[in-house]
Amino acid sequence: MRLRVAVLFAVLFAGYLWLDAGAQGTSPIVSGAHRFEKITESIYYATASGTMSVGANSPVFVNGTEAMVIDSGTSPAAGRALVQDVKALTDKPVKFVIDSHFHYDHLYGNQVFGPDVQIIGHDHTRERLKANTLEQYTFLTSIRPIPQRIQSLRERIAAEKDPQQKATLEQQIKNAQAYQEQVKEVQQTPPNLTFDSTMTLVRGGREFRLMYLGRGHTDTDVVVYLPKERIVATGDLMESVISYMGDSYPEEWIVTLEKLKALDFDTVLPGHGVPFKGKERITAFQDYLRDLIAQTHALRRQGLTADDAALKVDLTKHAAMFPQIRAVGVDPAVTRRIYRVADEPNAGPTP
Repeated sequence: MRLRVAVLFAVLFAGYLWLDAGAQGTSPIVSGAHRFEKITESIYYATASGTMSVGANSPVFVNGTEAMVIDSGTSPAAGRALVQDVKALTDKPVKFVIDSHFHYDHLYGNQVFGPDVQIIGHDHTRERLKANTLEQYTFLTSIRPIPQRIQSLRERIAAEKDPQQKATLEQQIKNAQAYQEQVKEVQQTPPNLTFDSTMTLVRGGREFRLMYLGRGHTDTDVVVYLPKERIVATGDLMESVISYMGDSYPEEWIVTLEKLKALDFDTVLPGHGVPFKGKERITAFQDYLRDLIAQTHALRRQGLTADDAALKVDLTKHAAMFPQIRAVGVDPAVTRRIYRVADEPNAGPTP
């Protein structure tokens, strides 16, 4: 969701490109719809393929007698696939699910977990799910473009001469249609255990510190910090790519990321992209946000609409760290949100 919506669906419809996290130099474990990179002993980073690839990446922890996952996926089908595929790592049941925030691609799989599974999230996540997020802009940007995309694919198939390429395009249509059907099953399932600022879990001798550091990507972002392992799972508060900003608090995000950098960690497990080391990328994203905010406010003062401003914002100087930036311009959802938060500092999700 951001330009990420377009990027993720390009991945979904163009066929999934496995992302190599480069963890520990070991070969990944591929199981069903998921690929698991081993980060360290009994800690894995799951990415998905096909109709599941529009969802978040899920850190998986095997602790003592149970497994824990962060984020359950973009649909009930994705949640079931994750539970099944984790069996390639362990025969221990998933007993804990942590919602990194309230966006659809991170928790629409919650409903597949029974009452014996603890689903943990921030207080605000439970509040946000009192509204129907299936009717909100962020989710709708994932589903509304599908008919047009299918039509475009059919036109390409009609003109395509290469049988292999034609088969690839046909599979993309099947993936798109499957995703449309899968989300029809969604029943919003909020966390059944919430917290305000911090929560500590000790499972199998491993310490997990769940933290709410402030508003950023949303007002629901949960960070999971493992002090001994020097690992932090950040959801979409910090990705290895440019994060979606349609429900964000841009200026506060910079401050929240500074709090994140104050933690003592080496490895970041983000909600999208690939795991990365150190804090340089976080600082780079803060610089990106400052530049984005400054340019957007300047264009607003000139009287431009948010959509017109989106065409003129130039962030190409940040492309060395974030190569998805290829040209001048940003997702209009970004500038609309900056305009809205300027007028309504406590604005809720984009309706």
